[in-house]
Amino acid sequence: MSDARYSIGIDLGTTHCALSYVDTSASDGEKTTQGVLPVAQLTGPGAIENLDLLPSFLYLPHPDELASGDLYLPWTGQREFAVGEFARNRGAATPIRLVSSAKSWLCHPGVDRRAAILPNDAPPEVARVSPLESSVRYLTHLREAWDHAHPEAPFSQQDVTVTIPASFDPAARELTAEAGEAAGFGRMTLLEEPQAALYSWIQKSGGQWRKQVKVGDIILVVDVGGGTTDLSLIAVIERDGNLELHRVAVGEHILLGGDNMDLALAHVVARKLAAQGTQADAWQLRALTYACRSAKETLLSDPATDTVPLVVPSRGSKLIGGSIRTELTRAELTQTILDGFFPQVDSAARPVSRARAGLTQLGLPYAQDAGITRHLAAFLGRQVGALAELEGLGEAAANAAAQGASFLHPTVVLFNGGVFKSPLLVERIMGTLNQWLAAESAAPARLLEGADLDLAVARGAAYYGYVRRGQGVRIRGGTARAYYIAIESAMPAVPGLEPPIQALCVAPFGMEEGTDAELPAQEFGLVVGEPVHFRFFGSSVRRQDQVGTLLDFWGPDELQELEAIQATLPAAGRTAGEVVPVKLHARVTEAGTLELEAIPRGTDARWKVEFDVRGNANA
Repeated sequence: MSDARYSIGIDLGTTHCALSYVDTSASDGEKTTQGVLPVAQLTGPGAIENLDLLPSFLYLPHPDELASGDLYLPWTGQREFAVGEFARNRGAATPIRLVSSAKSWLCHPGVDRRAAILPNDAPPEVARVSPLESSVRYLTHLREAWDHAHPEAPFSQQDVTVTIPASFDPAARELTAEAGEAAGFGRMTLLEEPQAALYSWIQKSGGQWRKQVKVGDIILVVDVGGGTTDLSLIAVIERDGNLELHRVAVGEHILLGGDNMDLALAHVVARKLAAQGTQADAWQLRALTYACRSAKETLLSDPATDTVPLVVPSRGSKLIGGSIRTELTRAELTQTILDGFFPQVDSAARPVSRARAGLTQLGLPYAQDAGITRHLAAFLGRQVGALAELEGLGEAAANAAAQGASFLHPTVVLFNGGVFKSPLLVERIMGTLNQWLAAESAAPARLLEGADLDLAVARGAAYYGYVRRGQGVRIRGGTARAYYIAIESAMPAVPGLEPPIQALCVAPFGMEEGTDAELPAQEFGLVVGEPVHFRFFGSSVRRQDQVGTLLDFWGPDELQELEAIQATLPAAGRTAGEVVPVKLHARVTEAGTLELEAIPRGTDARWKVEFDVRGNANA
């Protein structure tokens, strides 16, 4: 058991980061002493303030842009970059020097995430950093801010939990762990954000959560963050007379969130300006997007405000007549987000995929359909059978799950993410979901109230670290997917015919942290002495496959291809290019990352098989 005094939780968000902590020496059972670290950060040139949130923005100034001391931090002195509030504000005026959405780039398989590519559309004279390095800088700032505020309890000696989207694949999880290690994090664990939000709700209930949910309840967590929409289902079951929480499903990776809404609002305002005779150029449109982000946050958090002024400066030194002055109204915000991102649809609706142009700009692979309600309908439809083998759900719930429903029926909903500060958005999703349920004669879903939409993820992560010590209630479930490696069939060359591919299960659905999968009996030939790549798949619906299950056929919704995995295995006395018989072995680390190893026949050697995070060009 850890002897660390604090359990620290960090929300490494797309638009904001936050740090919460539980003082384990002053907590007992479900009664916890918890706080949020006011993060010291630059808010202007040479100005330091303590704020609950650290905006996830990195500003890379020109060497002559700021005076000496403008980027001074109490614990490091002068730096050549800024993160946080000052970076966001400064970057809104000079967006070509602003790094944003680093978390979304960190999980983008089409780029080398260790390469200096951000800001992605900056001119050549602007210095760039990698998505990995950007994340390291945010995490480093949080560590240093903690040590500055708590010199008696060094960060390196505490238990730390960092949150990630539930939909992050193994490569993105590995990169997040790598960023934490590079930032000086010692004992670090990864936790899915929807689970963290539910942990926070449990902690805030002060032990009363058992009165608000019951055996058989299916909790739908809808988490719309800055960069992703994350959907999870958690069942309330009974085991040995006690209530338990069991995560049964997570959604696919949907790059759709506040960033998309900011861009949509910017285009609404740009069209309004164009109608008035003012045409914003590409640079001003980007600055307008950042201005709309700030205005959106103001309107969502302050119901008394109906209009927020927007000022976008001109590019260059001639300011007179160049600045754009306009406004964003609450009506424009509501119509754009409500109708564009939360349309009223039926339960059979599915996201629309449009035909793409042959050439596109290099950028983030955003979801093609902005309708979050359509993504929700697809998720619940895909998981209709998720409860079939779950024990302890209760007879009534089990019967309801087996009565021919077209989608899985949630009974309770928990929201997370700043956009849900708007009651209209909560009402739209609840109303839409309950229409679906009523159409199948199911009871309406209940809303779990009292969530902290800005800080829930960080607070829940800190509470999870405390729970890992055997205190409180833990959400069970293990890995959210089963994982497979493609095996190419041996066959003679046939013109125009690709060799058939089989999928070998190397890690079953629900593997718990700190566990190993049994070695499959099959052996495979692996080339040594030169780089080799493997195709890799994941499935969130095939719950019965065990290690060694070999699939000849699968439907398009059953397996999704993930990033390739690669290995350069040492020749070790063999000839480079020689094929060596190996078995494949998977384990889930205590930190929550997936590790794959190749074990050659007749030796104790274990060769690590790594995820290819250098982009599709090298796969």
